[in-house]
Amino acid sequence: MRIISGTARGRNIEAPEGRSTRPTLDRIKESLFGILQMDVPNARALDLFSGSGNLGLEALSRGAREVVFNDSQAECVRLIQKNAEKLGFLDRAVIMQRDYAACLAFLSGKPPFDLIFLDPPYHRNLAAPAAEQIFALGLLAKDGRLIIERDAKDDTVYPGKLLSVRKYGDTELVFLTNPESE
Repeated sequence: MRIISGTARGRNIEAPEGRSTRPTLDRIKESLFGILQMDVPNARALDLFSGSGNLGLEALSRGAREVVFNDSQAECVRLIQKNAEKLGFLDRAVIMQRDYAACLAFLSGKPPFDLIFLDPPYHRNLAAPAAEQIFALGLLAKDGRLIIERDAKDDTVYPGKLLSVRKYGDTELVFLTNPESE
């Protein structure tokens, strides 16, 4: 895996061993950040099911002000720490190891996020309950973007205002915002 653009462009990052995580493919990541290019600079972002930190690290490379990374697996958290340090992003990275619901509860009452990336394991069906909790706790800024990566066969309807759905082979990106945004 590599960082596609920004200050760390072309630099490789490590991914967890085995099949317990599924990193976002470069072509999907490139399209995602092409869509978000105007939203990333100076953004505060949350990479909730971080794995290697792939999406959050790309956001930092492209000028995000701060990214909160969270993963429940200790191996992933160590890897995010290593990747962030290697790329020189530790000063703008907050790295946590919590269950997603505990992480969201912990973040409640703190400033909302401009971007939230949800890329949970497909088979665990965690995106909908995570999105519900995000909106219930007010964790997404008024005009923020919540991006869910899911299996293209998944037809789950998520809370929030649907902006678009983009399909890339077997994968879809669902873009949501707050219901009260303009």
